[in-house]
Amino acid sequence: MSGYNRRKFLAGALATGIAGTVARTAAPAGADAGAPPLPAFHGPHQAGILNPPRRRTVVAAFDVIADGKDELKELFRTLTDRARTLTTGGVPPELGITAPPADSGILGPDVPAAALTVTLGLGASLFDDRYGLASRKPAGLVQMPVFPNDDLDPAWCHGDLSLQLEADDDDTILHAFRDIARHTRDAMQIRWRMNGFVNPPRPSGAPRNLMGFKDGISNPDTKDAAEMDRLVWVRDEKPETAWATGGSYVAFRLIRMLVEFWDRVGLSEQEQMFGRTKDTGAPLDGAHEQDVPRYELDPAGKAIPITSHIRLANPRNAVTDDSRILRRSFNYDRGVDDLGNLDVGLLFTSYQQDLHRQFEAVQMRLVDEPLVDYISPFGGGYFFVVPGVPDASKLYAQMF
Repeated sequence: MSGYNRRKFLAGALATGIAGTVARTAAPAGADAGAPPLPAFHGPHQAGILNPPRRRTVVAAFDVIADGKDELKELFRTLTDRARTLTTGGVPPELGITAPPADSGILGPDVPAAALTVTLGLGASLFDDRYGLASRKPAGLVQMPVFPNDDLDPAWCHGDLSLQLEADDDDTILHAFRDIARHTRDAMQIRWRMNGFVNPPRPSGAPRNLMGFKDGISNPDTKDAAEMDRLVWVRDEKPETAWATGGSYVAFRLIRMLVEFWDRVGLSEQEQMFGRTKDTGAPLDGAHEQDVPRYELDPAGKAIPITSHIRLANPRNAVTDDSRILRRSFNYDRGVDDLGNLDVGLLFTSYQQDLHRQFEAVQMRLVDEPLVDYISPFGGGYFFVVPGVPDASKLYAQMF
């Protein structure tokens, strides 16, 4: 039996065993009264887009090395099985005394679901001539360009496939990532990976980034279905790409924050660059975090500078309303660089219906903003986040 076939056999055995275990239990592992609610795996959209961000994440891009369309389809089958199993939880099966353990064991003998979400995306490069999928590529999927002020490292950019895992604990994330990597090693290889975290609200409201400012205050309302249909979800009626309906485009940006320099800037200047107060998160013309900036009363930018980040990113007018994005960002900490400087920053994530109309429009408004002296975007990529898996008979990416 080849290595790839052995992997498929063990993946099937593990998925079947855990599914049987879960069916025999009254509730999934981790479903006690004190546990976070379990996001539903099956549905029209992947759960990791609209559900509140968890405390920990890993984002990784992969190069697909599957040999032909059949192996690629098998990869999607394995990814679906593993994601469904890991987000449900249960007791791994016994494969026999001569076989390796079915699970790493780092979460104990009963794997908790722990509100884990697994979000799968496809890069533009997957639709090259290797698998005959060019006609199936979502219309807006392109490779992320280099923007002004970028300092991109090719080793940290793009990929055939992306995965984002979210949960509240580091070991839950590592367990899931290790499990997926183990079962897909012969079909895809890691290109780049970044771990991230969200700080708890301090003292309340939106979490803070590593510059000390609250992040994601003015997101669209994820409970407003009409707003999500307008800004996040893709609807495609062309026969070749209709499979993409219910998906979304994600932009990942790895942005280093030059905190040694930032920490020498005066508070007032920092607030002028962001357009918000550092302590409360309120716009500079308001008193509370959720106050809406009144740009129409301040056309010259005396209260909130014209060049401030919030004013450039979201001018709040009829022309730019259609370019709003859904942010889902995390902080990262990679230790220190070769010079002993802190290597920390933002794992920026945004979901949108149209990359050009939304993310790129925002990005171009931010060119040469004052903050560019204190940040250095070095990686990331664009991916099409596939629709959700409708039921147990379906797989990710119904495009074959």
